[in-house]
Amino acid sequence: MTRQSADTLRSRYVAQAASDLEENRRRQQELADRISALKQEEALLADILNLAERYEGFADASRLPEQLQDEPVVAKAKKTSTEAATRRLTSAKSAPTKTAKAGAKGTSRQPLLGDLLAELLGRYKEPRLAKELRDELLEKHPDRNPTPQVVRNTLESLVAKGRIRRHKQQRSVMYSLVKSGAADSDSSD
Repeated sequence: MTRQSADTLRSRYVAQAASDLEENRRRQQELADRISALKQEEALLADILNLAERYEGFADASRLPEQLQDEPVVAKAKKTSTEAATRRLTSAKSAPTKTAKAGAKGTSRQPLLGDLLAELLGRYKEPRLAKELRDELLEKHPDRNPTPQVVRNTLESLVAKGRIRRHKQQRSVMYSLVKSGAADSDSSD
């Protein structure tokens, strides 16, 4: 191999390496931008979910027989894509056998996830981990399949509403039901 062909080959390798590095940097920037956008979207959806769960607490479900369990309590004429996204988030994995909107008027509603979790917590005197609650929920309600994150978000929403209490023990977070009247005397965190 001559000196000139070695230099040509070396310059090709250098050019290829520089091109690859530039492509890698461009791709990393694209991925960083995408991660940032997904984090913003996740935060927005979590906020929407929290608002929807807070709004559900204001309505007496027995007074709204014509509304589906997973619909937010708003005027039906004012549906937005945000509300639709909230409904999809709250019911995405909970009940794949739900009937269509038209057929759901005469059917019974599923209890809200927050109510089920509060009921499970009410059976215990000691705080419980979100994972334990989810496992028990899956066992007692096989038709419901919320993700661990949905369970944690729902529990945190109940904490924000004052229905349950959060207990931190080292790196674990546990939850217990707030008992009416005994809420202050039970807390020994």
